[in-house]
Amino acid sequence: MSRLTLATLTASLLVTLPLPSAAVFKAPPTAKVEAGQAEPFCNSGAPPEWRQAQVVEGVQIQESRSCNPDNPNDIAAFVKGTNNISMETLMDTSNVAADTLTLSNDIDKDGDPDHYIIKLEIMEVNGHSPDFPGVVPTFDIAPGIQPSFWVFTPKSRDMSTRSFASAEANPLLRMPSPPIRVEQGDVVWLVVENSHYFPHSIHLHGVDHPFMDHAGEGNDGVGQTSEMDIMPGQSKTYVIRPRQAGTMYYHCHVQPHTHIAMGLAGMFIVEENRPNNWPQVFNIGAGQVRHPSVAVLEKYKQEYDLHYQSVDKELHSIPQSANDVRLVAKKMNQEYDMTDATDDYYLLNGRAFPYTLRESLITVNPSEKVKIRILNGHTEPMGLHIHGHKATETDYDGVPVNPAAQVTRDVYSLAPAQRLDLALNTTDDGLHSFGSGLWMFHDHTEKAFTTDGMGEGGSISLVAYKDYVDENGTPKSHGMDLKPYFTREFWQRKIPVWQDHMEDWSPLGAPAGTMDTKPGINAGNELLPPQAAPAAGPSASGGTAPAAPAGNGGGLFSGLLLGMAAYVLYLNRAKVMARLGQLPFLAKHKQ
Repeated sequence: MSRLTLATLTASLLVTLPLPSAAVFKAPPTAKVEAGQAEPFCNSGAPPEWRQAQVVEGVQIQESRSCNPDNPNDIAAFVKGTNNISMETLMDTSNVAADTLTLSNDIDKDGDPDHYIIKLEIMEVNGHSPDFPGVVPTFDIAPGIQPSFWVFTPKSRDMSTRSFASAEANPLLRMPSPPIRVEQGDVVWLVVENSHYFPHSIHLHGVDHPFMDHAGEGNDGVGQTSEMDIMPGQSKTYVIRPRQAGTMYYHCHVQPHTHIAMGLAGMFIVEENRPNNWPQVFNIGAGQVRHPSVAVLEKYKQEYDLHYQSVDKELHSIPQSANDVRLVAKKMNQEYDMTDATDDYYLLNGRAFPYTLRESLITVNPSEKVKIRILNGHTEPMGLHIHGHKATETDYDGVPVNPAAQVTRDVYSLAPAQRLDLALNTTDDGLHSFGSGLWMFHDHTEKAFTTDGMGEGGSISLVAYKDYVDENGTPKSHGMDLKPYFTREFWQRKIPVWQDHMEDWSPLGAPAGTMDTKPGINAGNELLPPQAAPAAGPSASGGTAPAAPAGNGGGLFSGLLLGMAAYVLYLNRAKVMARLGQLPFLAKHKQ
């Protein structure tokens, strides 16, 4: 059999096989997805004068460049005590109760009080309401995102909302539970009034405290070993006189696997004893401490509290699922399995990006030292990274690090519940600082960059030099537009993340037909149904046009396989000829 015969036979076989009609791929056009209305960067409504350095009731209050600064009257009350300020100042606070903080008895005669009576309540935010479909009181961690939380909060004299006409939470009632500061060696009565519907307690983690108090009652906050839990409507007083200064921790020890995660945890700081010290007992929302203690000001210009937390949205939706406490208890204590939990939201001082930029900026000047206290409230280890700087680790878990062993680095590791004190030096020497700018700082665990899996999100914030921040607390960024991050649609996965990067040509937008391009329609990131292929019908010439192929991938792949088969036949033509010669009809033809 000749090569020509084999080639002719192979070609005949290929011609007689039905080949799928090939289709030329044509990319769909780019569709513009309309974003919803972006919130202004700063919409706190705080009076501009709140950001200024000032003196209230004799209390020196530092400048704040935050969009959402603390009420200076609150700061005065938390430094002097509600019993040592005027009624006018008390009425101008954010509903602080008259007995929230009582300071008295200068026992050591050094010019500051040595007996603290601190009163806390336990409250719920973003909880279920039987009166309307929404949650109340509201506290957004990012645009439109409202998981439920439980928090310790300074005792309030009024409603949990800002007003009768608002569902927004009172400024005292927010994440995280507030950092609490006391002075080394002072007598502290920490009174917990359980205004919540579940039992609770406080464990003073790392804080010097006796197991039993002077009245013979448990003082460690553990119901199984120390004292019965604080039942709803009851109160409990914890009595301490801490002998060691440092950054500590307090949290509920009832069902701690859920109660800590729900928000019942905060920083507890024992300041070094100094004459005329007057520490700021509460730092609402953490962040900048606008009245640093005398001991801190001996070494540093400023001080910041950074409280990192993570949120499993399954857990935090349970209080929103029912108005019956029994059902909430059953779902949380018997049905919820934390070993199957997945963290969805990553928070810094109770917020996720971009809201972290509103109130958790570390604003600095060149050539100054800043004290930063960090708490890892996550369920997993974290690695904090500061861009453009290398800070020095001075204390771990409230214990000073020997100066000879102190490490200067740019990633700082913390296990869950650990605390770390950093000295941030902004001297532009190429080591401690690379110079002025807007330098990001964040947990370098990659999923902490996200909010429910969407990036950029999570606990990102900035070390912002004051030349790069305007009078309203807005960073003067030189990069991409931040407006999409301030829309609900972005976090609902409706907006292509790079849609607006190119004005005339946007290959990174949404392919037409794959997403709804109107705001408020597409609830998720699922694709819309593809366009149906046209059915077979009459052609322009009067015949019948074949139905369009379902796609071009199958035709191209089949053609590739057939081409390979023909090539293999050619390479093995001798064997194929021998085989074909054995076939009866070919043998007869050869004869």
